[in-house]
Amino acid sequence: MRREHQLRILSVSNFFDTHGGGLERVAGHLAREFALTGYDSSWAASDADGLPQSPARAIGLNCLNPTEALTGLPMPLPTPRAIGRLARAIGASDVVVIHDALYVTSIIAMALAKLRRKPVVLIQHIAAIPFASAAMRALMRTANALVTRPMLAAADRLVFISAVVREDLLGPDPKRASLLLFNGVDQAIFHTAAAQDRQAIRARWNLPVDGPLAIFVGRFVEKKGLAVLRSLAADRPDMCFALVGQGPIRPDDWGLQNVRVLGQQEQAAVADLFRAGDALVLPSVGEGYPLVIQEAMACGLPVVCGEPSARSDPQAAQWLSGVEIDLADPIASARRCGHALDDLLRMPSDRHAMASYAAATYNWSRMAARLLDGLFDRTGARTLPGSGIACEQHG
Repeated sequence: MRREHQLRILSVSNFFDTHGGGLERVAGHLAREFALTGYDSSWAASDADGLPQSPARAIGLNCLNPTEALTGLPMPLPTPRAIGRLARAIGASDVVVIHDALYVTSIIAMALAKLRRKPVVLIQHIAAIPFASAAMRALMRTANALVTRPMLAAADRLVFISAVVREDLLGPDPKRASLLLFNGVDQAIFHTAAAQDRQAIRARWNLPVDGPLAIFVGRFVEKKGLAVLRSLAADRPDMCFALVGQGPIRPDDWGLQNVRVLGQQEQAAVADLFRAGDALVLPSVGEGYPLVIQEAMACGLPVVCGEPSARSDPQAAQWLSGVEIDLADPIASARRCGHALDDLLRMPSDRHAMASYAAATYNWSRMAARLLDGLFDRTGARTLPGSGIACEQHG
């Protein structure tokens, strides 16, 4: 008889969190939470950026990644040897947790899990990405029709981290049962600080002590709205923009004196910057509920983001300034972001209420527990049928 805490959980994502993306960080947090809870937790992903520091057992997959530099889309393609390693990991698991449907590693993991009759929890982070290119938008629609929706149908348990993504993929009145579970926040790192600390933090980063400071955290890729951010910074020389991240786009080449590129940073440093800033500016598209928004809220930092992201958690919408972002028209999108920033500076949000809500709502251990709740009974026997859905819908 296998007890519940001995269940073997395999998480599958495109990359490890060493890659720096939000999805990978979510996968890392959950894999760690499974391990800290007492499960036998392992995590399979492309090893292109090195293995993570984690209590979960890392299973590095040798992959090619030809598309990221060209399109900004991280799409690792596993080698035959990596597929064999993934197959062995799935065979040794009791349940497979897959992060997002469209990645090749996710598709292969789903097929292998079905062959081995392993229950699959699919966490869907994004819906369609409205690229500036019409060809890319058409490709995304085709991929969602041919891949994402069949993957959603194949999952034994379906989880969304955003109400908007669930509605986009399942419709406003879905017949398919699913869970809406918001990502957690590491509250030991992301929290508020005394007001007098703001100037000291800025001085440490060689940022202007006075004047408005906007923070961006994310991959330097098209869908994160880097063209919008560039236009916004050019229009607002009165405001300093501190950019945290890395990627194929190079903001250093913009030639803007009010843009400070800080590179990839540890989470403690990001939290410090959040506490020193006046707003998080995230003009991204095609995302669900980016983790950096929730982390900024936990630090009491107001947020300007794409309008769909601002609706992802209806209870948090009062603290999020949603803006229509059109990557094909970055100048108009930047103008709208500028208006939203001016409104925030004139009428600051209640930072304490925002941070209190984030601390009470966004919890990794609670999310991890809900993901697995009811999958197995006390004897270790599966309670979900291999092709059916027995989970309730929550919102």
